[in-house]
Amino acid sequence: MPAERTQRTDLDPGPDAHQIPDHVARNRAAWDRWAVDYVEPGRRAWAAAEPSWGLWGIPESELHLLDGVAGLDTIELGCGTAYVSAWLALLGARPVGIDNSPAQLATAVSFQREFGLDFPLILGNAERVPFADSSFDFAISEYGAAIWCNPYAWIPEASRLLRPGGRLVFLVDSPLVSICLPDEADAPAGDRLLRPYFGIGRFEWSDDESVEFHLPHGEMLALLRRSGLEVDALHELRAPEGATTRYRYVTPDWARRWPSEEVWVARKRAAG
Repeated sequence: MPAERTQRTDLDPGPDAHQIPDHVARNRAAWDRWAVDYVEPGRRAWAAAEPSWGLWGIPESELHLLDGVAGLDTIELGCGTAYVSAWLALLGARPVGIDNSPAQLATAVSFQREFGLDFPLILGNAERVPFADSSFDFAISEYGAAIWCNPYAWIPEASRLLRPGGRLVFLVDSPLVSICLPDEADAPAGDRLLRPYFGIGRFEWSDDESVEFHLPHGEMLALLRRSGLEVDALHELRAPEGATTRYRYVTPDWARRWPSEEVWVARKRAAG
């Protein structure tokens, strides 16, 4: 039976936001099951000579997402196997990683031992992080919290954690991909709009328990501003010539014509 993609627009965390939301529990179960498939990709990322980003492995030397992190207190929101935190440590930052999946964190701990790096790794929900206000200079999510957490919860939380002038960087699927994906499981995005752009938010699938979140650009901009963040840049990523990916929901040809991923760079406004 085809996997039906459904979407909901009511993303208000509500008065019981201190409880573990259903999507957090569901995504923990999904990622504990998927974790084995991310061991070898995680090892390659830990061992890489240069950081690279997203589905297409775009090098850090082109995007400069980690410029100036030496000496900063950093947090990776939804760290998975924690390779971004490893890159941050090698660049002289003081990273912390938080993730919702015990299995993913177990892989991250094994890589710390394998590669001789040590930094805190926390099991938890990036929508409610156990650190005080203004604890960090830099927050980042490559996918991670950026698609698996409710944006109306995790983005204000990221802002709370940042010091004035601190940066938030997150890489996500382009909302264009979300409205071009067919309902069939693993079918790639096509060249037709298959669902409304207005109102996209929470996405669920009938063939697994996971929940994703994708917002239109206007809503994302408004949310960032309400959360005390100013946008410095929006990078719409294009697949390089000859690029390949192990993921099946978007093809290199598609991603040469339209942006399949994007990176938001925002900065915490000074108080007053």
